[in-house]
Amino acid sequence: MKLLLPTNIPLDPELPGGVTAVPYDPAKPVPQEHLDAEALVAWANDKSALAESTSQMSRLRWIQALSAGVDHTLNPDMPDGVVITSGVGLHDTTVAEHALTLTLALVRRLPASARAQAERRWDRALGGVQPLHPPGPVTTLLGARVLIWGFGSIGQTLAPMLAGLGAEVTGVARSAGERSGFRVIADTELDQALSEADVLVMILPSTPQTEKALDARRLALLQDAYVVNVGRGSTADEGAIATALQDGSLPGMATDVTETEPLPAESSLWEAPNLILTPHAAGGRPVGADALIASNVRALLAGKEMRNVVAG
Repeated sequence: MKLLLPTNIPLDPELPGGVTAVPYDPAKPVPQEHLDAEALVAWANDKSALAESTSQMSRLRWIQALSAGVDHTLNPDMPDGVVITSGVGLHDTTVAEHALTLTLALVRRLPASARAQAERRWDRALGGVQPLHPPGPVTTLLGARVLIWGFGSIGQTLAPMLAGLGAEVTGVARSAGERSGFRVIADTELDQALSEADVLVMILPSTPQTEKALDARRLALLQDAYVVNVGRGSTADEGAIATALQDGSLPGMATDVTETEPLPAESSLWEAPNLILTPHAAGGRPVGADALIASNVRALLAGKEMRNVVAG
């Protein structure tokens, strides 16, 4: 079996006999001589080049995406029956770490401190003697009510980090219950929960159902709550967010993702007050990719269930 490995990340999976690993440039279409490959690992591929290639790969059986989402991998013109597996689990720690950083930056009012520093101004309102729980947005995670909207493996990695700093964490998913020791509410209960939250962390995938899920109506439900988005930019209405930041109804937001990336220079988000913007920096470093690839190769050859199957 020929397995194509992208050259934009160092990979060296332990492959069983009979499997040949061939490097390819994910920024370009797969070379003609390798269109006979049966398996392909995708990571930060040029979407059009990948679609062009996979539509011509008649022997293709399996695509391993190293990203948690596979929206850039799906191609309706692929041969029937191609199994697609995701990189769920490979980004849990790094994305959770970034989400925690952004949350703390908002709660500890770093945007205001940065403005004061740029103005060479010692802002006494931000330091010195102060109440633990003043009116308005929270200034500590102690007792803060944090909603994690999208409670998959990343959310379940982030939750104990926040809880360890004193936050009361609740997950939001399609169905209610308990996951990893945390209470999870169904998304049908989200509106009520938003009105009670101090921080909303979004880790939603990009799907038709999540398109602009955080819209003007839901923003209006938040009561002095901060918003952090480390999921997908398409899940938030950027126009509504910019307006809410400008008029102060949203006290602050931190986002690692935008609807269009890179964010266009004309976007109103650039000028929005109390916005922390990072350039899709939360993940980008799959941890454990070699082991996942090797495990799924063995499962594919043995006809066993593969990890992280999302389509096929």
